[in-house]
Amino acid sequence: MGEILIRTSDLSKEFRDKKAVDGVSLNIRSGSIYGLIGRNGAGKTTFMRMICGMTSPTSGEIIYKDGGAPDYGKIGALIELPAINPKLSAFANLKLKCLAYGITDKKYMMEKLELVGLSLVCHKKVEKYSLGMRQRLGIALALVGDPEILVLDEPVNGLDPQGIAEVRDLLTYLNGKYHTTIIISSHILEELAKFVTDYAIIDNGKILEESTMEDLEKRCTDSIVIKSSETEMVLEGLKKMGIEDFKVSGKKTILVYTDTSRTSEINMNLAKADVPIESISVAGADLEEYFMRLTGTSSKIR
Repeated sequence: MGEILIRTSDLSKEFRDKKAVDGVSLNIRSGSIYGLIGRNGAGKTTFMRMICGMTSPTSGEIIYKDGGAPDYGKIGALIELPAINPKLSAFANLKLKCLAYGITDKKYMMEKLELVGLSLVCHKKVEKYSLGMRQRLGIALALVGDPEILVLDEPVNGLDPQGIAEVRDLLTYLNGKYHTTIIISSHILEELAKFVTDYAIIDNGKILEESTMEDLEKRCTDSIVIKSSETEMVLEGLKKMGIEDFKVSGKKTILVYTDTSRTSEINMNLAKADVPIESISVAGADLEEYFMRLTGTSSKIR
């Protein structure tokens, strides 16, 4: 993992008077599992449709690793609901996709179904499948042609915990064994954090941040947690120390996002100002809290 496989430069897409994607510039590394994080309507699906060649950008560029346009034949995609005929079996659905690619080898078809854990039920009609099984079949369809890049839009949306774990394990396996570059979008932040390597946070069509998950975990590791019945006095004291990055959580808790080595200094200064403090400690922030702070919202991603 290292070289840039896909780069977007100032990519935008307008629908009438709305910019669904607004000046997005991203770098997607070869062999990465790249998570696109955002609420519903943030621009994730539109961005992915452009990456796959399903819709054209209004402006901007999509540049492949050799400096040219993407080879869409090397991109497998599952955008929104998989194109599946529920009256047919999984094998029949996959066979139709394979034939469209000129693939007639039944062994190849069974290998794809085995890969996603459906080989033993592949002759059952898809209408009898659970949502998680349908999603795995959708991934099998996206893998026809052995793409270098797999683009998945909200593949765990609506799944129960077991279904989410199955999809997560499958994608981790594909990435590890075949070095498939995976671009996945979701609003379920805690799930993406379990297995993506790189990420971007998108909101209102714009990228707010792009980094590695390792860096994000470091960023979310520590914050100073102050509990006090007099939150206004605490906030006033923090501002006098030049600290502006904080969040009031509930009636008595203030999360302070600054160097945790300042914990003693903060405690001492608040005490000198006669601010009543119940406790002051260091704790980690979760990804969802970080997102809300970054976007300036008070609601969770849904």
